[in-house]
Amino acid sequence: MHPQQHNTMKYNNRSKAVLLLKDGTIFHGKSIGIEGVTFGEVAFNTGTTGYQEIFTDPSYFGQIMVTTNAHIGNYGVNEKEVESDSVKISGLVCKNFSFNYSREDATESLFDYLSKQNLIVISDVDTRALVSYIRDNGAMNAVICTDGTPIEELKEKLAQVPDMNGLELASKVSTKEPYFFGEETAKYKISALDLGIKTNILRNLAKRDCYIKVFPYNASFEDLKAFNPDGYFLSNGPGDPEPLETAQEVAKQILNENKPLFGICLGHQIIGLANGISTYKMFNGHRGINHPVKNVITGKGEITSQNHGFAIVREELDKHPDFELTHEHLNDGTVAGMRMKSKNCFSVQYHPEASPGPHDSSYLFDQFIQNIKTASN
Repeated sequence: MHPQQHNTMKYNNRSKAVLLLKDGTIFHGKSIGIEGVTFGEVAFNTGTTGYQEIFTDPSYFGQIMVTTNAHIGNYGVNEKEVESDSVKISGLVCKNFSFNYSREDATESLFDYLSKQNLIVISDVDTRALVSYIRDNGAMNAVICTDGTPIEELKEKLAQVPDMNGLELASKVSTKEPYFFGEETAKYKISALDLGIKTNILRNLAKRDCYIKVFPYNASFEDLKAFNPDGYFLSNGPGDPEPLETAQEVAKQILNENKPLFGICLGHQIIGLANGISTYKMFNGHRGINHPVKNVITGKGEITSQNHGFAIVREELDKHPDFELTHEHLNDGTVAGMRMKSKNCFSVQYHPEASPGPHDSSYLFDQFIQNIKTASN
């Protein structure tokens, strides 16, 4: 049978599936053919491309991802375009799932890729209605069911799923053992704390002549210091930053020694918490590749990639004598970046290693290297 025909038949014969939200709301759709039940916090991403990077981003661990773009799978997958070694989202909700794909350098279809990892997917959902609902009612826990489990049983199980607020997830995605990235002969050495690090961050550091040693989420400052690095990096990752007390302690000790420190996303929140600035769970977070940010130091705008459900409390940042706001999210005024006045430390809430602008924010890696150069002179 011709593969095109096979896929068309599969499309026509797909079984019913449901997305049940914690408040009891049900959205109906179809299964793409991977049977089961999966739980997580439902959140949406407004990116028009980049589904593969989203699915493999460790920061999305524990999230059921709603993609607002109408077509998912249409350009297949390429094994080089992953942000980690596996799919990290807990489920996928989309409008049109494309079994067929067209792209010269695609290595396989999205369906084959997700089948290998047994990711539960519901398609043919009215995603515009769903996103509108989440925007009005906030991100909440949900379940996707593609195997016919009765609704009452799903409700009982969903009630047992822990809330994302207070949930520590970095341990689920961090490396178990330290590893190296880049060329050993590189000019600069970086100790990176892996709270759910994206591979593209490591690539960006390596191409700026850095040799990186990546440490597990619960590594001590002594562990990181033993590499004798020129600078320290705190990575992105999933979940609530507050329970990550070891990472906060590491940040405090790095700052005590005034070594160059750069934090992204969860790492940025950890730097805030280490200095007594609180974080909070956002109503529905920022997830997408078109978020406008203003660099308040230079006055320039940036189109940024964002993926976070928690943020720094701006009022506390503004009152802190040793911190200043460097970047502001233009949609809602939330903290998108900050730096310390007395320490060699800065951080951003968004993802400069992603390229939506396409290179609006890559200067931040150069700034980190400049801080390292300044510190060593």
